[in-house]
Amino acid sequence: MDDPALYWSAVRATRLRIADLLEQLTPAEWEQESLCQGWRVRDVAGHLALVPTVTTWNMIAAAPRARFSPDRINTALARRHGSRDPADLIATIRAHADTRRTAKALDTRNALFDAVVHGQDIALPLARQLPVPAEHSRDALLRVWSMGWPFHAERRLASFTLRATDTDWTVGDGPEITGPALALLLLSTGRTARLDALQGDGIDQLRTSPANH
Repeated sequence: MDDPALYWSAVRATRLRIADLLEQLTPAEWEQESLCQGWRVRDVAGHLALVPTVTTWNMIAAAPRARFSPDRINTALARRHGSRDPADLIATIRAHADTRRTAKALDTRNALFDAVVHGQDIALPLARQLPVPAEHSRDALLRVWSMGWPFHAERRLASFTLRATDTDWTVGDGPEITGPALALLLLSTGRTARLDALQGDGIDQLRTSPANH
């Protein structure tokens, strides 16, 4: 969205909804695997608590042990902070729900999609509900589709037309994949957990694609 105030209002609301969800979880649920490969629910919570306060120096310090891989750095920091007490993680997410910064090596334009997607990474495996306004998912899609690395959504899904049924968003040229913007956002970020919410000629091709097995 073009208005920074509206954008950060959406980020704040998403972070607070995630904190509300985390408060409901049992100790066993905190240890379950999330949709984010290799991350437990508590690791995702650790990442969300860290993003508004992390510095580039924190990332540099973690780099050697992570073999200078951005993905490994991200995972190492998420696991480190995810080891904190759940109440502390929840309090940190709440305290920084309004924070508009992150490490200089990162990009605040990623804050909304990061929170929306990671919220679903927590909620879906636990069969929990975490509603997302369609316009927030649409704005997250616009960012993911334009950014290339690490998802390369436009390249991966280049042979399909993606069309949201609950908001104004359509991209591509090919067999259609239609459904809620949130399900399309998860697909665009490499998650297949909500393929059941998508329809169209393209979804049958996608389900049989080797990349999705």
